[in-house]
Amino acid sequence: MFRIVVKIITLLLLFWLPHAHASIAINSARVWPAQDYTRLTLESKQPIHYTMFTMKNPDRLVIDLEEVELHGPLDQLAAKIGNDNPHIKNVRAGRFRPGIVRLVLDLKIEVKPQLFSLKPVAEYGHRLVLDIYPAVPVDPLMALVKQPENIQPEISVTPEEKLPVSAPIASTITKQAKIAEAQPEHLPVTPAKTDKLTAKTIPEISTRTLVIAIDAGHGGEDPGAHGHGGTLEKNVTLAIARKLKDLVDNSSGMRGVLIRDGDYFIPLGGRVTKARKVNADLFISIHADAFIKPDARGSSVFALSEHGATSAAARWLAKNENEADLIGGVNIAVKDPFLARTLLDLSQTATINDSLKLGKHMLNELGSMNTLHRGFVEQAGFAVLKSPDIPSVLVETAFISNPSEERRLNDEDYQEKLAQSILGGIKDYFAQNPALSKQKLSQAD
Repeated sequence: MFRIVVKIITLLLLFWLPHAHASIAINSARVWPAQDYTRLTLESKQPIHYTMFTMKNPDRLVIDLEEVELHGPLDQLAAKIGNDNPHIKNVRAGRFRPGIVRLVLDLKIEVKPQLFSLKPVAEYGHRLVLDIYPAVPVDPLMALVKQPENIQPEISVTPEEKLPVSAPIASTITKQAKIAEAQPEHLPVTPAKTDKLTAKTIPEISTRTLVIAIDAGHGGEDPGAHGHGGTLEKNVTLAIARKLKDLVDNSSGMRGVLIRDGDYFIPLGGRVTKARKVNADLFISIHADAFIKPDARGSSVFALSEHGATSAAARWLAKNENEADLIGGVNIAVKDPFLARTLLDLSQTATINDSLKLGKHMLNELGSMNTLHRGFVEQAGFAVLKSPDIPSVLVETAFISNPSEERRLNDEDYQEKLAQSILGGIKDYFAQNPALSKQKLSQAD
């Protein structure tokens, strides 16, 4: 009888002890450095409870993790902090007390950290995400001004200081706007015929550099679509975006701004915000998406819609692209003014009409070097296109899910041709729609 009791107690202990001393294994620790911010991600099969505080002299960030394993990815975390990391000097991990592992981040500058949890999504489990922003945010406008260029920009001049638009030109713009508004929103807008206007006939154009915001889709925690050969959309889009920027910078009177220039994640609203901060004249979002069928092929161009998608495929694609924030990871406690706002009826409608014009020129150029998936500009509720005052299009360069197109997307010559086609569409658009002074909406609108 005594032996039976001992066995029962032993079995109970075996079942109880693992739960009493269970620790959470960190499956992966990832670091994504960038000038705008550095992200550190800890992934696990269970949610992690944590506390965070800062210390001064020197500046440090301290995070206490409850019931996590110290060994494995946490041991390797320090090796992932490069000397070129703009925010973190070093990371140390150790057992602070029973049940608590402490991370200490030695900082290079004063920072504003955000620490938040994400539930499992796509291929990711539970994630604890630390975003380290500089206390003084990087100013993209100042970074733009510091870049070398072939024409001195006028972007620092206020709308009141810019040259007035002549009456004949203003009349032409008014006529174009009325024609555009009369067109059905779901159809491509045909540019109105106007007298040929060149930079020489409009002094303002000849003295102002046109700023093109170039958005490489996805990045960092959000890889985008996967090709059958293992190609990641985020890598292809960045390669094409960089080539497009070089072409834009080498074009007279233009300057390209990369929304992201590295492998890191930017929320959809953050992309819109950065484009507006540099007073961009156009916003081009570059993608290479996938479809459920591998035989889908060709290039497409999309603009924003206020009243539903133009097709089921456009609706499906917009849904997928808008889920980038879920996959990339956004702190829901920080509200985004553009995604939460009600669209401005008048300004947004005019901007969408301009976006449709830009998209049509883009399609014409892409059609000269690639098959078109659709022969017209489609529309849907893409969050990344919701700038109220910048003509914005999303370019699906090709289907990464199509094996033949995946191979071409990895070819640098093909990437260069895609970039040249996009630039051709930009130039054609400005040739028929001169970029005159316009008062930007304030960030608070």
